[in-house]
Amino acid sequence: MSMEAKVVEILSPEELRRTVNRLASQIVEKTRDLSQLVLLGVYTRGVALAELLTRQIEALEGVPIAMGALDITFYRDDLDQIGLRTPAKTDISFDLTGKTVVLVDDVIYKGRTIRAALNAVNEYGRPEVIRLAVLIDRGHRELPIHPDFVGKHLPTAKEEIVKVYLHNWDGRDAVELIGD
Repeated sequence: MSMEAKVVEILSPEELRRTVNRLASQIVEKTRDLSQLVLLGVYTRGVALAELLTRQIEALEGVPIAMGALDITFYRDDLDQIGLRTPAKTDISFDLTGKTVVLVDDVIYKGRTIRAALNAVNEYGRPEVIRLAVLIDRGHRELPIHPDFVGKHLPTAKEEIVKVYLHNWDGRDAVELIGD
């Protein structure tokens, strides 16, 4: 990236709110039994997004939804490329066996994060089904992984960066595309 990187707002706070509401509604529609639903956010902003989706589903349906946080650091196959990371704490206080698990992440790119998340989930039981919800699908997949719920498809160049800001993590809501 050059010193003069161009920043384009992709989702405003209001558009982001509407997108989260739509994703929550789609998850509800596709889930047979909400009492078996578990949202698992992938660190970092996947956890913040899962919190928003959980609150919205609970508001829509009036039922409590189980939520957890998943750190996939030790399941990654590309640590040599992404550099050292301090692992976060996985927080899954329940067995996933027989559950409908929705993995939640902010951006899907190559698919390697989700591959690692799928491996990590196996440590906590055998879900009935695993689905994937992402705020932004930017393309360029290297693995055959496709999200079930997508907030926005955003074709990008490989050198561009998609930056997600969520109020409960960053103090503001926005999605930006950063490029030359």
